[in-house]
Amino acid sequence: MTAKERNFGLGASLALTLASTVLWGVAHLAAERRKTGLALMAAYVLMLAGVLIVFTAFSIDLLSLAVQPRWLTVLTVALVVIALAWTAVIVWSFLLVRPAPSDTVGRFLTTTLAIALCALVLAPTAYATRLAYLSRDVVNTLFKPGNAAPVVAQDPWNGADRVNFLLLGGDSAPGRPGVRTDSMTVASVDLESGTTTLFGLPRNLQRVPLPEGPARARFPSGFTGGGRDTPGLLNEVFQFAEDHPALVPGVEKGHRGPTLLKQTVSDILGIDVNYYAMVDMKGFAEIIDAMGGVEVTIKEPIVYGKRREGLLAAGTRKLSGQEALWYGRSRTDSDDYVRMGRQKCLLNAVAKQADPLTVLNSFERLAAATKRAISTDLPQNLLPAVVDLSQKVKGAKMRSLSFVPPLITTADPDWYLIRRKVSEVLEDERPTTKTAAHTPAPSPDAPISLDAACG
Repeated sequence: MTAKERNFGLGASLALTLASTVLWGVAHLAAERRKTGLALMAAYVLMLAGVLIVFTAFSIDLLSLAVQPRWLTVLTVALVVIALAWTAVIVWSFLLVRPAPSDTVGRFLTTTLAIALCALVLAPTAYATRLAYLSRDVVNTLFKPGNAAPVVAQDPWNGADRVNFLLLGGDSAPGRPGVRTDSMTVASVDLESGTTTLFGLPRNLQRVPLPEGPARARFPSGFTGGGRDTPGLLNEVFQFAEDHPALVPGVEKGHRGPTLLKQTVSDILGIDVNYYAMVDMKGFAEIIDAMGGVEVTIKEPIVYGKRREGLLAAGTRKLSGQEALWYGRSRTDSDDYVRMGRQKCLLNAVAKQADPLTVLNSFERLAAATKRAISTDLPQNLLPAVVDLSQKVKGAKMRSLSFVPPLITTADPDWYLIRRKVSEVLEDERPTTKTAAHTPAPSPDAPISLDAACG
């Protein structure tokens, strides 16, 4: 039955086209195509029910799915299919109820409305598809494929009680080849509670014992570097391993540094370091700019710039990427240990302020900056478990213990004391969490609250 025979005027055509966008099949029922109209309505209700079930019953798993390339592909295909089906229904409905050919103005208006409605459906889908593509690209770029088989959901950590991540801040400078890991922190996470302790290692630890094998054979009395231009500090181990393949035989370039540094830090702390993640400091500034800046509390004015041309005034303020970079790097009128504390505060602030809305608003810039700034050996198939663990970490207590003077003398570290302190902190972690409200004031020998340290 044609539109003319049904006598659809301009108002009815516009209303039915719009109504069919909101509820499939309305225009078909109006055109007396009842079977088709009811079938479209049933399909629409089933589609909405499926979407609601996914976003309610499986909402906890959505973040985990978002870091799995296979599921990102499935999501992209599903979104495209739904959008194309929705667009087809809009066009089909418009053709059924559009005004007669003689009504030129009516035809123009209903055609314009139909095109606008199709664009309204397709534009968000195109944006979501773009986000899914970028997410997939970031995951495939940053995280190695790992084993083909997925990690068993019931126990992705293979019975472990804790997982330890080595967090590195890499820095390079003109005239100084390679990367120096000037920021080194191990985040030890309790897998049940999410309680996290950060163990900070200063960059200038000397004569660090290297792991057994070729590395220790070359430096039996501790790492001393490669000559007069390298004082032999902990922050040189990463690049030294990259430049000397014999220290980590069988490991390819780009992985030698992380491998040796993880083993070295494991021996220093007396715990197994499972994975590492390194952030290039300049790339970190790009990430902060993509977020629109980061808000931190500055306790004392910080002079920055090679010629002392800048000043970060005390108080709570939003820093640009460049300012945040100097906040974390500046040693003017301070020292390495103060800088270590600021770097932890900066990482904590970025983690807290990277809310979903901020991420979505600048997702493309963040994705590009992240690919340039971060390297890690975390496998793809473990990402869902890491996402789940991160939700526990957000709601749990976080503490920090830095092995700096007066607790540790960097020129002659007491390695036994370091391992003993780590053991004591981890054994005491759960009871401390339960009585956090009665924790005494921190001392140089005790872990401190990260939030308290950051003002």
